[in-house]
Amino acid sequence: MTDRQLVGKPVPRKEGRDKVTGQARYIDDLHFPDMLYGVTVRSNAPRGRIQRIEFENDAIPWSELTVVTARDIPGENSVALILLDQPYLADEFVNHREEAVLLLAHPDRHLVEKARRAVRIEIEPLPAIFSIEDSLNRKEVIWGEDNIFKSFQVEKGNVDEVWEGADFIIEGEYQTGAQEQLYIENNGVIALASPEDGVTVWGSMQCPYYVHKALLKLFPLPEEKIRVIQVETGGGFGGKEEYPSMIAGHAALLAWKSGRPVKLVYDRAEDMAATTKRHPSLTKHRTAVTRDGKLLGIEIDFTVDGGAYATLSSVVLSRGTIHAAGPYNCANVRIKSRAVATNAPPHGAFRGFGAPQSIFALERHLNKVAATVGLTPEEFRRRNFLHEGETTATGQVIHEKVDLNGLMERAFELSDYYQKRESFAEANKFSVKKKGIGFASFMHGAGFTGSGEQYLQSVVGVEATTEGRIRILAASTEIGQGTNTIFGQIAAEALKLDYDLIEVAKPDTGNVPNSGPTVASRTVMIVGKLVESAALGLKQTLVQGGFLTEDYTQENFQTACLAYIEKHGALKSFSQYKQPETIRWDDEKYQGDAYGAYAWAVYVAEVTVDPLTYEAHVDDFVALQEVGRVIHPILAAGQIEGGVAQAIGFTLFENVVWQDGRMANSQMTNYIIPTAADIPPIRVFFEETPYAGGPSGAKGIGELPMDGAAPAILNAIEHATGLSFNHVPLMPEALMLEMEKS
Repeated sequence: MTDRQLVGKPVPRKEGRDKVTGQARYIDDLHFPDMLYGVTVRSNAPRGRIQRIEFENDAIPWSELTVVTARDIPGENSVALILLDQPYLADEFVNHREEAVLLLAHPDRHLVEKARRAVRIEIEPLPAIFSIEDSLNRKEVIWGEDNIFKSFQVEKGNVDEVWEGADFIIEGEYQTGAQEQLYIENNGVIALASPEDGVTVWGSMQCPYYVHKALLKLFPLPEEKIRVIQVETGGGFGGKEEYPSMIAGHAALLAWKSGRPVKLVYDRAEDMAATTKRHPSLTKHRTAVTRDGKLLGIEIDFTVDGGAYATLSSVVLSRGTIHAAGPYNCANVRIKSRAVATNAPPHGAFRGFGAPQSIFALERHLNKVAATVGLTPEEFRRRNFLHEGETTATGQVIHEKVDLNGLMERAFELSDYYQKRESFAEANKFSVKKKGIGFASFMHGAGFTGSGEQYLQSVVGVEATTEGRIRILAASTEIGQGTNTIFGQIAAEALKLDYDLIEVAKPDTGNVPNSGPTVASRTVMIVGKLVESAALGLKQTLVQGGFLTEDYTQENFQTACLAYIEKHGALKSFSQYKQPETIRWDDEKYQGDAYGAYAWAVYVAEVTVDPLTYEAHVDDFVALQEVGRVIHPILAAGQIEGGVAQAIGFTLFENVVWQDGRMANSQMTNYIIPTAADIPPIRVFFEETPYAGGPSGAKGIGELPMDGAAPAILNAIEHATGLSFNHVPLMPEALMLEMEKS
């Protein structure tokens, strides 16, 4: 057998040539004969009762337009996800200022936009709420009986008994704001729909089977008459996880009524104002420690703002809850959490999925605890890090080989942490600009939480052609992160074939099995493992059938594929996820093995704070992580670099300005993200401890880099200024107020 080691090498991207040459076709590049252009008419009130809809401007040929309201919906008027509380189109009530009320379509995209502006929706206002505090206090009940979408409680040991014997009890409160995903390509779809032919949707999306599930509720059609096809997608970051179900439904409703193809593509302002964002959060910590800095008890109260409808808030809350106590060993932990309703557009998935919010609070709070005890931040953590054989907050025994102290020391060596800690403190006595260095240590679970993967039971297929080429069949999407390339490497290595012989089918619910959504750092670890298993299964089919020996060449393999197909027909192999017996999870108690594996990391940030402009600038950043085996070093480093850059925006730049539940700065001219001038050298380093449950030992990494940058940066700012800030984004105005006080 030829030795073709591909894992660990920077092979060319599968879709790279098409993207570089401009041959890749995105949704707005596609055009169908007789196509209409659709638009969405939205609520102008945060909460209220619809009184009437008027079509003004007699110059507009209203009879030529396709108009869809809630009354035109042939199936259920609710977006199928977790709960069925969000309508496709508001019928009687609206619950946020971007809620869709009606849809318009016309062959002239300029005329339909003019028509949208001529629709007047009269709404009788009802009291609305816009903050976590007002929702918790039930200033107005806007959802259910108590405004709470979901709540969790994690218990380990007995927290109530630790306070009396503690040498120190430290409390703190921490807040994080919303953040816009700001993918390069806006949301967009094209739909064909009719009772006879069914519904087909092409779109920019992360999760085709989510959209498929949603459309099955919207239209009274059998499963085989709904087809969802992902086209080339310009980024997602979670923002195209659940929202495409909404826009796909809208385009399909217009196509259903008009009998013509409908393209619905948002412009940037609409995309930013109407779609989901990162959940704002409020976290309260109460911590009991001994005089020598050992954790006795941790009590955490964690709340996220879900917006007007439930969407994915329950699972975002779940991950944030489980990560809230971090990579630390504490015998007594209580975490109470809840997702609450407000009259803002629903918040949803965003890289990190709740963990950046709770980890920010924890890592800022532990610096406060360390200072109270009289220890350095690193020494306090060193005394409390989790080790192999110890348990997390959910009682999960860590069976992996984990050396957080070793990771921390290597990160400090790479960043020159100790020397800079001393030299900056000395230089700051005389310098106008203040420099600081700080760090955060954290972990991130890969895959769905608890029993999620078992419930999903993902399937992946691999098929061979008569030429001996391999085609991977999976619903996992390429959205810029390298899915196609990684799958190609995994399959090629498993079969010992050239990488160029591997193709990845376009995700299309009519042609590929449901391998689950492209979320939760699961694509490589979970789906990639299924790709590996299916590829090995295909090889075994040939070996057991006598078409191939174990010691084969690539030419032997190609000959065997041809012979098998000529004799038996299609040569395919499928692999379905089966939860390892070692993973046990109790959904009711929220205890047990929350994740099959964790990635572990220590990030170090170096900053300069200018007391004249009140700006904080990140000068250098070291990101060190243990992620199992690295499949593609360049793509892996790119994931970390991009995640850290995004997290720097979350920390210092990206301030969503809310006005009565609406994003007031929904343009790239006034929603500020970091530019190249604002991003420091991001120095990425990996430790590799192969994980048996991942392909070639790989674990997930995509969400990890979002978690640690914010607390590391604020810890560095505190070192530079002596001032403690417990919220992000930390804008110059906040720095100014505190620095002027001091």
